Amino acid sequence: MSTETTPDPERDVEDPVAYFLQDMTYHGKSGRTRAAYERVLRQFEAFLGDSDPGASVREATHRDCMAWIHTLRGSDAADSTIATYASYLHRFYAYMAQIGAFDSNPMTLVVEEMDERIDTNPSRREITLPELREFLETVSHPLDHAVIVALLKTGMRVGELCNLDVRDVTLSDAEPLRAVGSEFAEPRAQLDGRGPSIYVSPDPVAGEEVAGEERSASNKRKRSTVIPIDTELEAALRRWLAIRPDARSDAEPLFVSTSGRWGARLTPDMVHHIVERHASAFGWHRSGGDAEENVTPHYFRHFFTTHLRDRTGDRGIVKYLRGDVGGDIVDTYTHNWGDRVRETYETHIYSVY
Repeated sequence: MSTETTPDPERDVEDPVAYFLQDMTYHGKSGRTRAAYERVLRQFEAFLGDSDPGASVREATHRDCMAWIHTLRGSDAADSTIATYASYLHRFYAYMAQIGAFDSNPMTLVVEEMDERIDTNPSRREITLPELREFLETVSHPLDHAVIVALLKTGMRVGELCNLDVRDVTLSDAEPLRAVGSEFAEPRAQLDGRGPSIYVSPDPVAGEEVAGEERSASNKRKRSTVIPIDTELEAALRRWLAIRPDARSDAEPLFVSTSGRWGARLTPDMVHHIVERHASAFGWHRSGGDAEENVTPHYFRHFFTTHLRDRTGDRGIVKYLRGDVGGDIVDTYTHNWGDRVRETYETHIYSVY
């Protein structure tokens, strides 16, 4: 389907929501997914109509979107429900802007502010860098240590970490991590000339096959991202790779189990178990504790975000590394990646040892 960026009179349809839903059908989305989108989009449409009988989704502003989110919060909807509704509306506007039917996406700013609000949750446990270093000293197993350091140093989501293959990583010698003879063993072309780096793709979706293997987790990035690897993360990865079992999959996952499912790709449940087991032993996790109290894999994403944002003063780069932005915003960082991303990252990333 065309991804034109200039308005087309043929796209000036009376019902943008119906047009979007029809395109979702063409893209192969399930009836259940389309129904969920329709329910949310029509609810937003009704909200606009209640405020102004002549209003339409085409002319909605970021203030309209913020007002709707505020209304959802006032209805006692769960935070996860509000986040889901916001993501549906964001996807709708992003798509319609991409094809040229709408001039812009009013949800962009709203989503950024929602991210900021979540990341600065004042009730979340506060952990200092010295405390974090003390914690890491208790994590001796090479797999567990590498997983936790990777989460801390990259800010990636658990599913994204689980979906990493050896071809997604280049270390300082620029050589493939393991010569396994697999068609998927060679490093990604996107890593050429970037130095020690990790490539995080937006493609993997739970239940779908990537590199010949069905994935159990989805990546949620808006665009592919190349994240620098500093000397500390490289040391942790090399220590892990020295004892890494042969993988069961030809996709050659980077992180595989060393316990019951020997050689199988780590799943999000396995990563949660690794983090929560060590956090519990250190007094940072208890059964029945809430998300603000317990240290989980997502906590490390929060830690990465707040510390790197405070150190750099550059929210754009942090959002690029987190995979929260797409389009032109990402292009400003990928065009001159070495100066815009690696230099900033290496200057400001915190030490965990």
